[in-house]
Amino acid sequence: MKTTPEDLISDYHQAGAWGTDTLDGLVSANAAAEPDRVALIDAPNREGWTGGAPRSLTYAELDQEITRLAGFYRALGLSADHVLGLQAPNTVDAVVALLAALRADLVVSPLPLHWRQANVLESLNSIGAKALISADRVETRSIADAARDIAAELFSLRFVFGLGKDIPDGLIELGPMLEEMGDDIPPLEGRRADAADHTATISWSRSSGEIVPVVRTHNHWQAAAKLIEAEANIEPGSRFVVPYSLSGLTGLGAGLVPWLRAAGTLHLHYPTSLHQLTRHAADVNADYVLTPGPLAQMMDRKLDTGDVTIIAAWNIASPAPSAFTANNNIVDLHIADEFSLVANARGPSAKAQATALGKHNGPNGCESGPALLEIEIRQDPETDAKTLKLRGAMVPDIGWKTMPLPKLGFDADGFLETGISVEETTDGISGFGIPGTMAHGTGPLTEIDDIYASYKGIKEAAAFLVEDPLLGARIHAAVVPDVGTVPDAKAFFAYLDAEGVDLAKNPHRVLVLQSLPRNEDGTLNRERLTLRTQRLPAAVA
Repeated sequence: MKTTPEDLISDYHQAGAWGTDTLDGLVSANAAAEPDRVALIDAPNREGWTGGAPRSLTYAELDQEITRLAGFYRALGLSADHVLGLQAPNTVDAVVALLAALRADLVVSPLPLHWRQANVLESLNSIGAKALISADRVETRSIADAARDIAAELFSLRFVFGLGKDIPDGLIELGPMLEEMGDDIPPLEGRRADAADHTATISWSRSSGEIVPVVRTHNHWQAAAKLIEAEANIEPGSRFVVPYSLSGLTGLGAGLVPWLRAAGTLHLHYPTSLHQLTRHAADVNADYVLTPGPLAQMMDRKLDTGDVTIIAAWNIASPAPSAFTANNNIVDLHIADEFSLVANARGPSAKAQATALGKHNGPNGCESGPALLEIEIRQDPETDAKTLKLRGAMVPDIGWKTMPLPKLGFDADGFLETGISVEETTDGISGFGIPGTMAHGTGPLTEIDDIYASYKGIKEAAAFLVEDPLLGARIHAAVVPDVGTVPDAKAFFAYLDAEGVDLAKNPHRVLVLQSLPRNEDGTLNRERLTLRTQRLPAAVA
């Protein structure tokens, strides 16, 4: 299915911004050129956080597995443009499942790992998903059990597959099923010639306060990767370490797609600590490490070889990245929810660069043609608030055939008006962000206030953000109990769990107060809560 207007498709192709290669087609090309090169390697500690032993595949093996699984999808009756949901950590199995779906011309909707059953059900229902693939577990949480329950409620789902070892009844174990079928899987036929222009994925934005499907073709993804390649000087055959799951713009656009385009080796990582991530990068002699922005300086100190490029992903409103004397190459990657990314390499001073307005990476140096990304600012005439406007070859389509969008849209000049707040400097934009919301667009903090306040015995509550030196911004809760009530922290967290609250909305810690700080106009002052927590860490449960 094509959701991009034909005139834009034609413009992008003529300018060289789009091509004919699909993401799975890159695997085939790499397998033909370097069949014995190791393509994909699981984290060595995989069994500690999800089912299945660590795996490693060459490009020839990867291409063969993708083709067999794609044929299996088709044999089951899943046809072009059917939607397949995928909720799994970054394992070899998950990468194969995603790329095989693309080879079968399916549309993949990668789902965030922190989404609970209600979030997954709502999203898959809204896009009419026909199948769902779930890992058995993430750490101690069984997401396969949730997938089984979703299947019982969502009648449009024809198939629910499981990855891993402990698959509950009602799910099809994908690995054993493929082994059992052996050579009986029919050959894959009927691939459309213009597949790269058709929808490949549906990811999810929540920055507007509602769940919005963000639609990308194979070409959208490659255009996004080109922006990173230009700044990071990614070389063919490079070794990548990626700790992000394959559920959005960071993991896919800055991890999976650059690896495919470079015909490199992708080392998958599940983040548990800075030490493990750094050791993993050192052990595999990584050329590129994708990491949360707040970790970049500490990682640079530990990786003192000077041969590594650290790609630091920033995705929440926060102070500008600070300058430091770097041992390695530093590339800041600014993520604007699920809509765009901009990569800025730091110079010798290691000072973060502002993101310039206008065109970025005009194809072949042709500034008159459509750029990979063009950035403008919309200023509200009443409030003077400034928000991000985007267009270009990497800017996604929004909406899906079964899901109307009342809030977001394109203006008369073809710019997507994201509603994402920005800070403007004389050099451009100092950073992307959405003040008052969570990272990855989990919605306004006012919505989370209501969730916390619904717990019995709490008079009022507020969610607020605290910068963490290791993990970036983390959500905290401030609660005011009813008179004579002493809230039980364990019971509070148990309540959130029982209610199925999105894991990203669960507070890292809880602060108990007699009252919430207010501004002169009576509005909540979340900044004072943040400062109070930083001054009084012992008062936080």
